[in-house]
Amino acid sequence: MLVLPVTQPWNIAFLIGMFIYVGIRHVFSERVKGQDTTVQHVDGLEKALLGIVTIGSLVLPALYLFSPWLSFANYQLPAAVPWVGAGAMAVALWLFWRSHADLGKQWSVSLEVRADHQLITGGVYRRVRHPMYSAIFLFSIAQGLMLQNWLAGWGALVTFVPLYLLRTPREERMMTAQFGDEYKAYMAKTGRILPLAGLHGE
Repeated sequence: MLVLPVTQPWNIAFLIGMFIYVGIRHVFSERVKGQDTTVQHVDGLEKALLGIVTIGSLVLPALYLFSPWLSFANYQLPAAVPWVGAGAMAVALWLFWRSHADLGKQWSVSLEVRADHQLITGGVYRRVRHPMYSAIFLFSIAQGLMLQNWLAGWGALVTFVPLYLLRTPREERMMTAQFGDEYKAYMAKTGRILPLAGLHGE
């Protein structure tokens, strides 16, 4: 009798985390529906990279969990490693939720400027300009530590890096064009995905 990986405890824990992750995104997507957009920057390359990220973060894990097709890429981790992954996932989910909540109606799934857009510099944005990307990186690492398969485990991290490298400079140029010196000053006292060390600002 074939036993699918989804029946294993750490894989079940990952699946629960993924449902929470998708649920957070869905809730905040519903909240910003109907918002007027004044600027939008999405091209074919970004759409293609988003599609590749979907494969790495959703399709490959689903194939691993619910079919034997990726079993050739399975490997074994020390027993303590998935615990580390679960801890990373818990932090990632909190940060993912908090990032959406602090942005409120300023958030969008693509590079957009809303009508009456405000620059958010409080909450988790006080020290980090892109905490949502920090959360995605952390969740992707957790995925690799919990799913013991080279493709399903590390697919999210490998596919997200090119999107991050493309999107982040574009996003910062867009925000600089919108907020000018205010955003430049904000950039000077924050890190992109990690807090700058030794900051004592208000």
